[in-house]
Amino acid sequence: MNKELIVRSGSSEVDFALLKDGKLIELHKEEDSNGFSVGDIMLAKIRKPVAGLNAAFVNVGYEKDAFLHYHDLGPKLPSLLKFVKRVSTGKLRDYSLKDFPFEKDIDKDGIISDALKANQSILVQIVKEPISTKGPRISSELSIAGRYLVLVPFSERISISQKIEDKEEKDRLKRLVQSIKPKGFGVIVRTVAEGKKVAELDRDLHNLVNRWTAMCKKIYKAEYPSKVLSELNRAASILRDVFNDSFTGIHVDDETLYYQIKDYVQEIAPEKESIVKLYKASMPIFEKFGIERQIKTSFGKTVSMSKGAYLIIEHTEALHVIDVNSGNRSNKAKTQEGTALEVNLIAATEIARQLRLRDMGGIIVIDFIDMSTSENRRKLYDHLREVMKDDRAKHKILPPSKFGLIQITRQRVRPERNIKTREEDPNGNGEIDAPILIIDQITSDLEKIIQNKRSGNGLVLNTHPFIAAYLTKGFPSIRSKWFLEHKKWVKVLPRDAYTYLEYRFKDNDGAVLK
Repeated sequence: MNKELIVRSGSSEVDFALLKDGKLIELHKEEDSNGFSVGDIMLAKIRKPVAGLNAAFVNVGYEKDAFLHYHDLGPKLPSLLKFVKRVSTGKLRDYSLKDFPFEKDIDKDGIISDALKANQSILVQIVKEPISTKGPRISSELSIAGRYLVLVPFSERISISQKIEDKEEKDRLKRLVQSIKPKGFGVIVRTVAEGKKVAELDRDLHNLVNRWTAMCKKIYKAEYPSKVLSELNRAASILRDVFNDSFTGIHVDDETLYYQIKDYVQEIAPEKESIVKLYKASMPIFEKFGIERQIKTSFGKTVSMSKGAYLIIEHTEALHVIDVNSGNRSNKAKTQEGTALEVNLIAATEIARQLRLRDMGGIIVIDFIDMSTSENRRKLYDHLREVMKDDRAKHKILPPSKFGLIQITRQRVRPERNIKTREEDPNGNGEIDAPILIIDQITSDLEKIIQNKRSGNGLVLNTHPFIAAYLTKGFPSIRSKWFLEHKKWVKVLPRDAYTYLEYRFKDNDGAVLK
């Protein structure tokens, strides 16, 4: 299994595509305008507690107040409030917590008005980004994630990832962390820490404590609200969470970003530094790795799969519904039950990919093809659980219901990725899936370029692959007719990222002519 991370940099955003054996499984976007990312820690003010919701609305600087439920306060809230008050007024300059006296824990079944007051200062962490009309969801139970460990202030607890199943390894890690853990901090040991030596864990823990100290220094005389600790940039956070020995390449098309990622990989896995490569070719990086084509075929309402089967994906405000269809596969198996099982297993694999790719969250209801035997239903359920093991988002899969439906709940912490795959019909008849292009418009632009003598350094036409094929195939092709008429050969290069109605004329140096 090979994993590659492809990074495309734009003027105001960066796209990250995670490939597994050449197939797109995750797509992320980092925008400069997004001021709230999961993991950011904010110094905020309580706007008002609401007893009816047992929650408080908090001013974090977003147009809508953030929502802080009582169950997200954490048991150590009184200690946190006391710490923030003393640090912000300058009375406390030692941020290590080793001599800080902890307050009594709050009642786990208490009420919000007993814990928080209006205009109170508090440190909160973004756990869910603003989605639709809702403000951010926040927690006052802080944590700072590293490569192998997660640092939890105001705690003494050591927790080991449940995905580490070896009891001896769990005990070893617990002993190691206990020997290096600073007083006043709890630690969560991540899955990737399995088999690591104490020196690597200690280095990671030291970096996390340094981040905590740097954050505390910002609290003194800080304005309200303000961000005091930023989550790592998206490239670093993706690498931190998914990077492992199976990665074979990280390709970046921006030099500055290349050096940032190279430095980060050198820090977390020095032996893998050589797999970070700067992409310099003229062809767009997403085009080179076949990502644009996969995006076009993966984000529509209909998703095609192997052997003729396909999915229909519908989105509503409350849930997502996925319908599995056998397509032309129904005539290729000996029995109806055999066809249903085969198609359902293919669909389960694709659905696991689609959930990660689109970052679909909330309730997902899947209507698989009905199967009569309980053994086949169990096979499908087990297969779906297996293919969703790599999904980092928290999720729960329920067994098939009497109607053959499988329900999934999946954590939603960011807005869903939704890429438009249909385009406006130039004839004004709504939207279309197939390309409609007035070739005369391209021909007219070509004539203007030649008349203005702007084509001295050669002519290149970038256009959608369907349009490129229409211009170059057949005899005589449209491009051949252009050559006979204007004595000028046009090099036609397909671009997967272009819409059906988009095209660019360039010279051989890449300068745009039209």
